[in-house]
Amino acid sequence: MTKILVIRFSSIGDIVLTSPVIRCLKEQINNVEVHALTKKQYASLYTPNPHITKVHEWGEDNKAILENLKQLDFDYVIDLHHNIRTQKIKSALKKKSYSFPKLNVQKWLYVNFKYNKMPDVHIVDRYFEAVKELGVKNDQNGLDFFLAKEDEVDVSGFSSDGKYISMAIGAQFATKKLPVSKIIEILETIELPVVIIGGKEDVKEGEDICDALSDKTIFNACGEYSIQGSASIIKQSQLLITHDTGMMHVAAAYDLPIISIWGNTVPEFGMYPYRPEASNSYTVHQVQDLSCRPCSKIGYQKCPKKHFRCMMDQDIEQIQTDIKRFISQ
Repeated sequence: MTKILVIRFSSIGDIVLTSPVIRCLKEQINNVEVHALTKKQYASLYTPNPHITKVHEWGEDNKAILENLKQLDFDYVIDLHHNIRTQKIKSALKKKSYSFPKLNVQKWLYVNFKYNKMPDVHIVDRYFEAVKELGVKNDQNGLDFFLAKEDEVDVSGFSSDGKYISMAIGAQFATKKLPVSKIIEILETIELPVVIIGGKEDVKEGEDICDALSDKTIFNACGEYSIQGSASIIKQSQLLITHDTGMMHVAAAYDLPIISIWGNTVPEFGMYPYRPEASNSYTVHQVQDLSCRPCSKIGYQKCPKKHFRCMMDQDIEQIQTDIKRFISQ
């Protein structure tokens, strides 16, 4: 029996993007156990995955967790987070370990000097660099996102014929989010019902959108569902409109059409929707030739330049056109 520990602490999108590596480890190595180590709040994203033997939660009594991991006597550690914390864990376990090229220098050059030396390689394919010594290769079958039966949401109340659009309005950083006024512009020409998805912090913005579009059929589901519940709503919709967030990758796992809208971050970082066999099933919307972009590899709570052109100058008409094109297919 070969035992492998895969480390990825956070967050939603990054964890979804590790799923092909986990699947291929399980399917391509005989008689293997694949364990996952993640933050406690993200453990539920791994738990339903049939390719994972056990999920280990990092965050509370980490000393006990580390002792337990030592007792399990892993053969290999696959580090898909690759930071100082995971380096300490690998050192403590004293097992053969592999990581992936994080390209921090290239990202720094791009953010600070707009000098793009990023390879044209999706991060999923960079993750596979960590398992190539084990003879594991990308099967090109895309992402996985598994739901337990109890996480499935009854969406019959959203639409009489089962057809609706989902829109994820949240993001960890404000510079990755469209202003409410722009969201309203996008949705005002959409004829299908729309379900707005987000966390508790997005409830007020969801209410503002619904109030401004009171003549439309729009449901504010922000703060009403778990990550898995939101994923279930996305899974059953016609398409997802989203920022550069984890829900974009959830939709990619379900082969759903995606309208992805990018602010201060850029697809060149390798985090665009992962569709190795269906690149025409999503569109990327970003403001071109903006000298201040990317201003960060993650984001800020307000625009450093105070103009927020990366979102204010989005081509709303083109976004609407792409939405209608996907709906009509």
